[in-house]
Amino acid sequence: MKFEVTILGSSSATPVFNRNPSAQLLNCNEKYYLIDCGEGTQQQLTKYSLKAARIDYIFISHLHGDHYFGLIGLLSSLHLNGRVKPMQIFGPKPLLEILEIQFKYSDTVLRYPIEFFPIEADESRQIFENSDLTVKTIVLNHRIPTTGFIFQQKKRQRKLIKDKTDEVPMAYYTALKKGIDVELPNGDILRSEDYTTEADAPRCYAYCSDTLFDESYFAAIKDCDTLYHEATFMHDLLDRAKETHHTTALQAGEVAKINGVKKLLIGHFSSRYKTLQMLLEEAQSVFENTELAVEGRTFHL
Repeated sequence: MKFEVTILGSSSATPVFNRNPSAQLLNCNEKYYLIDCGEGTQQQLTKYSLKAARIDYIFISHLHGDHYFGLIGLLSSLHLNGRVKPMQIFGPKPLLEILEIQFKYSDTVLRYPIEFFPIEADESRQIFENSDLTVKTIVLNHRIPTTGFIFQQKKRQRKLIKDKTDEVPMAYYTALKKGIDVELPNGDILRSEDYTTEADAPRCYAYCSDTLFDESYFAAIKDCDTLYHEATFMHDLLDRAKETHHTTALQAGEVAKINGVKKLLIGHFSSRYKTLQMLLEEAQSVFENTELAVEGRTFHL
């Protein structure tokens, strides 16, 4: 099953050349989940040939503009392009009022319904579930209420061994994939373990947007396969990071190491950095398997 994330924006408060504010597109089993929606997100979707019409779920971490200023434009364009299916939006409660005011004073009545689900930054809780995954919040430590998100795949059914099942009636496939042995009319037994293999282990993606280095959220992200963590500053600006409730690249590496994640992606880079190699090297000095979450890159999770 496809489980991958494409980076649409990796800059912090202000965009810079080749770096847009925060936005990511998660593809899970060909369903699209938009994570944050900074300014210019819909242009980034077009640039990387990702169809905005396929997005059915949007998750907004908090109400600083670099994480949602692109939302009203995206929703408006979907309306103009004839969307009729509902859009589910998960975000801080005041976000709904912001959207309603925007549409009220532009005299816009969307062709499609918005299903809004307010989230609270008081404790980690599950906010979404479908047949492919669950989504839980991560309570982060920022200047305003902020949550990250954990996207956890569900355990899949066993996989058929094609060479062995060619002569097995398709009517028995479902039971075999569920791990159930099948008795044929002649009394023969088809053992599931002979005709199937274990499915791939479910994977987990944790998205930590703006936050101080704070052990309070560590339990929520422990042992995740891939962690995205903000790394706004180099560690020589630790005082500035604390003042603005952000994290340094070195601290992001420490978060990954302490919590036993397999891969770290760092982003939300300050506009003061024209090149990013030194942030990467600083995080890698603590956690080697670190990569830059830069625009246009797709990571298999």
